[in-house]
Amino acid sequence: MPSALRFAHHPERHKGGRGAWLRAAVLGANDGLLSTASLMLGVSAAAASKSAVLTAGFAALVAGSLSMAVGEYSSVSSQRDVERADLERERLEHVETPEAEEQELAAIYIERGLSADLAVKVAAELSAGDAFLHHARDELGLDPEDLSRPLQAAVTSAASFALGSAVPFVLTVIMPAAARGIAIVIATIIGLGALGFAGARLGGAPVSKAAARVVLGGAASLLAAQVLGRLVGSSL
Repeated sequence: MPSALRFAHHPERHKGGRGAWLRAAVLGANDGLLSTASLMLGVSAAAASKSAVLTAGFAALVAGSLSMAVGEYSSVSSQRDVERADLERERLEHVETPEAEEQELAAIYIERGLSADLAVKVAAELSAGDAFLHHARDELGLDPEDLSRPLQAAVTSAASFALGSAVPFVLTVIMPAAARGIAIVIATIIGLGALGFAGARLGGAPVSKAAARVVLGGAASLLAAQVLGRLVGSSL
């Protein structure tokens, strides 16, 4: 008889589990850096004073962080509510019609490539244990112990947005007026490239495409903000 050790599970370093917090962190930092830099460049291009530019930047930092937190919390809470509702429906179905649920589990395994006889045996053996857990994972694609986390997403988004926003704000404080604009542009482009690279690297995606995508989009946004700022400033 084969030793159980031959079939022992070994840990693998998959990166898909990082998706939720990584998405919130990268999106928050990217939005904070780009939106605040664009706003401050636009206000500065309108010939506003340094205090006005800093006021606009600080308002963007605070409002953006709170907005990201509320938006992520609401969005992920709705997702978690749907997950819980699906699990509760599945729990009731398992209590009321366990035979039908076992047949449904067997049908899932048949669709995945098992023979009908083997699928029935596997479904029966799994259903003899924690049947609800196997149904939740194989039928719904959910782990009851690892549902969406709205508070984690909200805190991550707010903190990363604030960190991204702090870059153009600090540069405006410390840089002389003549070099302020170019310093913000350079720092923003570098920051966006680094965020694209880091997000792709941690998520296991191609890094060059991700970095180029955010850099090109960010450069276009910065240019548009400066042009519009000058037009509005001159007209007012």
